[in-house]
Amino acid sequence: MKDLSLHILDIVQNSIRAGAKLIGIEINEHPEDNQLVITITDDGTGMSQEQLKLAIDPFYTSRTTRKVGLGLSLFKQNAEMAGGSFILESEQGRGTKVIATFGLRHLDRPIMGDLVGTLLLLITDAQSESDYVFKHQTQTGTFELDTRQIRQTLENVPINHPEVRSFLKEMIQENLEQIQISE
Repeated sequence: MKDLSLHILDIVQNSIRAGAKLIGIEINEHPEDNQLVITITDDGTGMSQEQLKLAIDPFYTSRTTRKVGLGLSLFKQNAEMAGGSFILESEQGRGTKVIATFGLRHLDRPIMGDLVGTLLLLITDAQSESDYVFKHQTQTGTFELDTRQIRQTLENVPINHPEVRSFLKEMIQENLEQIQISE
């Protein structure tokens, strides 16, 4: 994958398939430590210890629609190639946590990509019943978004309504620009 937003999308799709109702996506930029940390957590079904050991093997997948599972292994590879690390934690019945650390200014770090589009796609997916807590923190500031609060404010208006979608896109874009996403 050529950008981090696609990695986020892929990992979150795993969370959705695992029945997660609440998914956390956190991005922390630490220029002083030359680190970019992406953490994705979910309350899905989790993995057994055996599945956890196999999960980063590109030739293993729990999906029946294909025979390989490249998402986690590519995310791990990209993090390590960019001077970082990768941690995968999971417990059956309690969910999964993925932490990928990248060298913020490393030449091999993938660009962030279309983070706004990725978030919008996830939040407004009519097929998913998941809620999201998103947080992006930089030296300049923090942007947080919780779809549970948005849904509560909207009351009976669907979160994927075209006007809501347009508002969300603009709001996410403006807030991420204010905290200056690094590329």
